[in-house]
Amino acid sequence: MTAGPGADRSESFGEALLGAVLDRAHELPPHLVGPLFADVVERLGGRRPQVLLQDYGQLLLVPLRGEGLTGGDPQDIDASAAGRCFLDAQRVEVPEDDGVRVHLPLLDGGDQVGVMAVTLDRVDDDDRRLLGRLSGLVADLLVTKQGYSDLFFSTRRGEEMSVAAEIQWSLLPPLAMIMPRVAVAGILEPAYDVAGDSFDYALNGDILHVAMIDAMGHGLGAATMATVAIGAYRHARRLGTGLSEIYAAMDEAVGQQFGPDHFVTAQMMRLDTATGRVHLVNAGHPPPILVRDHRVMCRLDAPTTLPVGLGGAEPEVSELELERGDRVLCFTDGLIEEHAVGEEQFGEDQLIDSVNRLERTGRGVRAVARSLSHTLKRARGGQTTDDATLLLVEWRG
Repeated sequence: MTAGPGADRSESFGEALLGAVLDRAHELPPHLVGPLFADVVERLGGRRPQVLLQDYGQLLLVPLRGEGLTGGDPQDIDASAAGRCFLDAQRVEVPEDDGVRVHLPLLDGGDQVGVMAVTLDRVDDDDRRLLGRLSGLVADLLVTKQGYSDLFFSTRRGEEMSVAAEIQWSLLPPLAMIMPRVAVAGILEPAYDVAGDSFDYALNGDILHVAMIDAMGHGLGAATMATVAIGAYRHARRLGTGLSEIYAAMDEAVGQQFGPDHFVTAQMMRLDTATGRVHLVNAGHPPPILVRDHRVMCRLDAPTTLPVGLGGAEPEVSELELERGDRVLCFTDGLIEEHAVGEEQFGEDQLIDSVNRLERTGRGVRAVARSLSHTLKRARGGQTTDDATLLLVEWRG
């Protein structure tokens, strides 16, 4: 619809507020994202503006520092109103003595950047609409500006990070993606010292491409090998080749670069989000788990081939038909093989029990993946002597 010559084109109050952000966004320095948000909040009649970013361990929401922003201590994701907003990706309003504290999720493609919070004297539907749109703009600014600065990375760090982990985090896609037909969520441990584990995904049209890898060894060597494996995976995937050809490309890259004594276990999957049909290649990983109706249904046992780098034969591609709402859990062996000296491994049975308990909560894949990883780490007594990674994929139909 086009406006006629006599139409009113003057800015409304809300358009003027959001326009102030849009007009300055393209050349706004990263350190001024927070102050710009604080300025808009003040014009809205709000106070105590906060931008809270998730730490790398996914345990805390850490206040971003900046002129006009409210500081304070990090907030526990599992025990705060901001954390509830973060986990459920829903607005949370808390009555306080001086007004109403409003928390809104900062969402980018379903990934949770963090939470924005502001206090107003009272809240009506106009305020909720404006704040909801403002939170979308702030989330986009945080994502687009982070490539120009270390500010947001530094805010999210709760402890010193190893060089290997630095490489791995720079390699990762967003930890979550929530789309109408499909949702993906992953988590890596130990967050500040991960080395050989990694995952990747891409949604190209109707096809979701997913890969999870575990490079042998620890430290910088494992991180370097993981980088080559993921790079080869992306290169082959972007050429439009099939899973067998992708496996061959990864195998050749790792073998040529590191020699016959080094390898990377891998799992590659393609999901047609229009039909629910899955194609899967397993190169030395534990088999994925199928979750249906919020309960583990079975292991997706299938023929395996050699890990990439060892010159394996052409892999057999397995097929699976998902039902609407099915979830597939992929994980590395570090998640189930951890054990104290002289004791049994943590084991797959405990993993399945934990999945069943968490699935009954009915939460989305991002919250379930995070809770599952932390639950398993607690059950292992906090031990993580090997990288432990999981990736949860849901076909929403």
